[in-house]
Amino acid sequence: MRAAVFYEHGGLEVIQCVDDLPVPEPGAGEVRVRMQAAALNRLDLWVRAGWKGLNIALPHVIGSDGAGIVDAVGAGVTNVVPGDRVAINPTLIDQDCLNLRGSESDCLDIQIIGEHAPGVAAEYVVLPARNLHKMPDSVTFEEAAAAGLVFVTAWNSLMNRGGLRTGESVLIVGAGGGVNSASIQIAKLAGCTVYVVGSSAERCAQAEQLGADVTIDRSTEESWSKALAKLTNRVGVDVVVDNVGQATLMDSMKAVKRGGRILIVGNTSGYNAQIDTRYLFAKQISFIGSSMGTTADYVKVMNLVFAGKLKPVVGKVFPLSDARQAEETLEKFDVFGKVVLAI
Repeated sequence: MRAAVFYEHGGLEVIQCVDDLPVPEPGAGEVRVRMQAAALNRLDLWVRAGWKGLNIALPHVIGSDGAGIVDAVGAGVTNVVPGDRVAINPTLIDQDCLNLRGSESDCLDIQIIGEHAPGVAAEYVVLPARNLHKMPDSVTFEEAAAAGLVFVTAWNSLMNRGGLRTGESVLIVGAGGGVNSASIQIAKLAGCTVYVVGSSAERCAQAEQLGADVTIDRSTEESWSKALAKLTNRVGVDVVVDNVGQATLMDSMKAVKRGGRILIVGNTSGYNAQIDTRYLFAKQISFIGSSMGTTADYVKVMNLVFAGKLKPVVGKVFPLSDARQAEETLEKFDVFGKVVLAI
């Protein structure tokens, strides 16, 4: 079986496409999927580099998001049959814990496909049946793969953790990433005024096509937080989505209005952010962290994708054999939207 893997942590050079992995067999409650597309996330770069305490089986198949066709089902599976087109929920919940606790939020041993568990950038994968969601013929495998992790992450952050309300104003720091492109659309669908900070005129134009009402080109602005202040008559916005972290957090604190919320689901510029706590208490700012979402969240947001109300942004598609080049493209931020592997 062909798959994109690494045998050791390191740089781009450790990524390779192999053809000698065994085809997995589904057990009870499991399904084998013949993969058609897998999407990459910045998580793949971090897992490949490794961090202290990360303990994964090697070789490690990359990729958290995917879509394909049901190939075989194990005993007790009733929600899908061979031939079904399916999208994959990237969050793995221990079934024993779920049976005991009754709620996903009460189960701490949650894994993400492609992180602590093997990924989906392979010809075949075996997954719990509950992680598969049937998809319509109107949606391509590439689109379904591109939606998973980033759309459920953005939905949980904005709608659940952030409590986004119709009529509010939202600033999204960054235009090109998968979570941000999803956040633009979700905030607009919720009836909010959407501001976006982009790195270039081209990125700003692309954000506008997704629904952004106002864009700020940081390549021409000395300070995007000052530009935002002018645009809002020095009031600021209700909500800031900041997944950049270390490089932008202070500007986000300046941009949010008194009593506003700053939502954080990532830190692409680094995690060791320093803030001026005077802004925190003087403006009564709420910092809200969020990660992934529940199965119900995944189903809800994917149904909006399937209905055409949200549109995954497929930036570039590579064949599986070019997985290393695909990760390099993601690493260099040389794409608007998601990087997808066609399998």
